[in-house]
Amino acid sequence: MAPARDRRTGFSRRRQYSAFIGYVLAVAGAVVGVVLIVVSTFNPPAFSALRMGVASVTAPVATGLDAIAGVARSVPDAIGGWFRVHGENADLRAEVKRNRALLTRARIIAYDNRRLRGLLAVRERTPEAVVSARLVGSTASSGRRFALLNAGRLQGVRPGMPVRGPDGLVGRVLETGPIAARVLLVTDPESLVPVRRTRDGLPAIVAGRGDGRVDVRSVNATNVRFAAGDMFVTSGTGGLYAPGVPVAKVEHNGSDSVVAIPLAAPDSLDFALVERPFMPLPAPPPPRPAAP
Repeated sequence: MAPARDRRTGFSRRRQYSAFIGYVLAVAGAVVGVVLIVVSTFNPPAFSALRMGVASVTAPVATGLDAIAGVARSVPDAIGGWFRVHGENADLRAEVKRNRALLTRARIIAYDNRRLRGLLAVRERTPEAVVSARLVGSTASSGRRFALLNAGRLQGVRPGMPVRGPDGLVGRVLETGPIAARVLLVTDPESLVPVRRTRDGLPAIVAGRGDGRVDVRSVNATNVRFAAGDMFVTSGTGGLYAPGVPVAKVEHNGSDSVVAIPLAAPDSLDFALVERPFMPLPAPPPPRPAAP
């Protein structure tokens, strides 16, 4: 049967309905876009609340999709790990023998450290964990670097709380909704983290670059040399991040300011830990009693 030559929308009533619905959706999308632009320009708090409300709705869906993607990614790894397990077992046994002497030395240092802290009456202050949640999404196509956490105010998450993974610092909570929160990653240009070098305690600042890496900048000294492989951890300065959390590793040799690789990659994290600030701000003083 030869195809019909008349391709106009009036040829079929179904085409008429489809064209009408398409025009309605296009106009509605344009109107919604204009309204969002106006709200974000003249009323940023309302736009932030609207954005977190939408995130609270989409977070469960993103959680389910992330779980399905995680299962799909784990299948090739499981097959490859089954073939590599014998060789890795032999390598691990050899590594355990090599590190046995280092482990003994580390235990001696840890014992001396505890004994000295006891003599000085120094108490360790560790941040309290709030909740363990899943990172269900992160920005990849803009200059800003955020991640979406599927836990919010109902789980006790508040703005300003540090977020860390098993390998190091992820960032801090920026905005919270009922069951979702937006995390400012350490790679964001607005992120600044006080750190120190592990081998000599050199203070520095880790600043995000917006491209998945960070800059390590010296604080008070000039002509500071950085070597490839230098590790930096949080210093505790500022009272937000607890000291000793791994942050970044220097990529190439340089001086004063070098590029480093974050140790915690949000795209590879299944779960992240939300903690309370290391030294929270003091409570406001009680109001003065009224004069008689």
